[in-house]
This record gives sequence, C-alpha cells and structure tokens, in this order.
Amino acid sequence: MDWYDSVFELIDMRSFSNLWYWIILAVMWSSTSHWVLGVPWDMVMRARKDDTEARMQDLETIVRININRILLIAEESGLLLAGLTCFMLTMLMLLGFVYGNEFSQAVFLLLFPMTIVGLLSVATAHVIRRDGLSGEALYRMMHKHRVLTQVVGVISIFVTAMWGMLQNMMIGALG
Repeated sequence: MDWYDSVFELIDMRSFSNLWYWIILAVMWSSTSHWVLGVPWDMVMRARKDDTEARMQDLETIVRININRILLIAEESGLLLAGLTCFMLTMLMLLGFVYGNEFSQAVFLLLFPMTIVGLLSVATAHVIRRDGLSGEALYRMMHKHRVLTQVVGVISIFVTAMWGMLQNMMIGALG
C-alpha cells in the first residue's frame, strides 16, 4: 500500500456518504436564504418593523449598491460567465451521470441550483432597477425573491438527499 492509497483510505472520497458534504449543503442553503441579493435578511426585517426613515434609507442604499454590482457583472461579463457556467455544468453532468463519477454528481447537485438562484437574482435586480422599487414594494420584491430561493433550496435538498440515499444503497454502507 503506497501513500496514495493511505490518503484515500483515510479521507472518504465518496461524496454522498461523507458528513462534510451534507454540512456544506446545509450551510450553503442557509446562507443563500439569509443573504437576499447580498443583503442580510435581518436588515430587511428591521427596516420593515421599525418603520424609521434612516433604516429604510440604509436598506434602499445597500440594495441599490448590490443590484448595481449584480447588473454590472451581468452586463459586462454575462456572456462569458454563461458560457463558462454551461461548460462546467455540462462537464460535471456528463462526468457524473454518464460516466458515474460520484464527486461530479455531488458538485453538480450543489452548483446547478445555485445557478438558478443566480439567474433569479439577476432577474430580480432588473425588476428593482427598472421599476425603481422602494419602501414596501422593495420589501415585497425581496420577500418574493427569498421565497423563490427557498423553494429552489427545498427542491435541491430533496433531490440531492434522494440521489445520495440511492447511491449509498447501491454502493453499500462500507463501500
């Protein structure tokens, strides 16, 4: 047994039976749900509850800064990002589901739903800028975006859990 075999025996390279994969999945969706367009959700809730002008102005300012950043990235390098993202997702999907590489399956099941959330973020940023949303209308749009993100997250976690359980049952508990 050489060092390579020792390392891979020590570190479980099977993704769906690895506790760290599930921790990463949970933390990823928890933080994605908390940060709506780059704004922490507790800041949105405080601005809505307190009804003070200063908190609402702070919220509108940080939303404006973040949507300008999101839209600038989308406008200046959106085509390049779309091409690279499609290439990466296609490569991971083929390696994972056609050639049976479990690590590629796991990474695809993490990245594909996040791509959907990214597209939702760009669309929401366009609507906020186009309509000049502020106050209660801004809150409603951000709440709608958060709910859609959570729906994508729930579906993603369900599909990942079902696929992971299927893989673990087919391979066996001890590999």
